[in-house]
Amino acid sequence: MSGTITAVSKSAGHTMRKMNEPSILLLAGLGVEGDAHMGVTVKHRSRVQQDPTQPNLRQVHLIHSELHEELAAAGFSIEPGQMGENITTLGIDLLDLPRHTQLLLGESAVVEVTGLRNPCSQLDGIQEGLMKAVLGRDEAGNLIRKAGIMAIVLQGGLVKAGDTISVRLPEPPHLPLERV
Repeated sequence: MSGTITAVSKSAGHTMRKMNEPSILLLAGLGVEGDAHMGVTVKHRSRVQQDPTQPNLRQVHLIHSELHEELAAAGFSIEPGQMGENITTLGIDLLDLPRHTQLLLGESAVVEVTGLRNPCSQLDGIQEGLMKAVLGRDEAGNLIRKAGIMAIVLQGGLVKAGDTISVRLPEPPHLPLERV
């Protein structure tokens, strides 16, 4: 299984939108250099309030560009980085990956999938109804979170649009993604 990186983004401030960059540098155990969410411990403000010593399982946020296409069909106009993602992908069903999947990004970077992004009401600040649009239900009525996945950086490296993504699945049993 492989795909492509279509955009890379970061923001030094705690803003929803991350600005597209020519490249980003992933730092092992920390995240995206220069991004507000970089660090060993949690940086998301709500989680810092709960317990600032929690490990940062949300160092890198990835969204599949197929979600942008789905949202466009529903009348939304979303650009890469606008929903807070660091890496926008194409060709990999990120939401179906099991926990602990490793993604090889570009020439040397490796991230490990930790879970699903839990969408928040700030998405409605981008466009009214966006939060509802990134939530769904499966046949059994279970909640589906479509706003991307979170990962930690195992091996650092420079990542840019056009780079390939290779998927390395963990040994079975495969654990489903849960919100982190």
